[in-house]
Amino acid sequence: METTLGYQKYNLPDIEILNHPGDKFFHVWQPDKTYIVLGQSNKTESSVNIDAAQVDGISILKRPSGGESVILTPKNIVVAFLSNQEDYKKPLDFFKNSNQKIMRALEKWPGVKGLHQRGISDLSVDNIKIAGSAIYRSKNYLFYHCVINVAEEVSLIERYLKHPKREPDYRKGRKHSEFVTNLQNLGYQIDIPQLITHFETEFWD
Repeated sequence: METTLGYQKYNLPDIEILNHPGDKFFHVWQPDKTYIVLGQSNKTESSVNIDAAQVDGISILKRPSGGESVILTPKNIVVAFLSNQEDYKKPLDFFKNSNQKIMRALEKWPGVKGLHQRGISDLSVDNIKIAGSAIYRSKNYLFYHCVINVAEEVSLIERYLKHPKREPDYRKGRKHSEFVTNLQNLGYQIDIPQLITHFETEFWD
């Protein structure tokens, strides 16, 4: 149900591993359409170009995890998983370990080079962001999800999202078009279903 604040509760596929942790702890998926997803502390009016979103009929959701607002499209993939609280004393350690798993998988196939973790939760190539992640701490679990931009053009981000109020130091005030890119623009021709299969079969190696 649409709320008076202009967003819906996050109901996309990966939330099911948090809602039903006994069934599955890991999920990789491709969005079926374009969504604007607010971070837990974001507000629609300060994060979203509302007129553009309304004209285009874009759904606005708010996730339970932190971080800033993102765009999800069929040209992205989302990698999500749970870990037991007791495995990590510090959330930053969970971020680091989780992002390293993503980087290892991307370096193994399709051979993405020059990956680094930047800020708290970004993955970048040469200080240009190609993925962002967020976590949520429940009673017993830590929930992590990462959005990897495979082929979505940054112009879509600029259309729907305002400049975030908080940004990592390495962004240095750059607008979306100067700060974000996708793997296709970096020269990697990636079949998204194959990449999903790769994560499903190789992620824990």
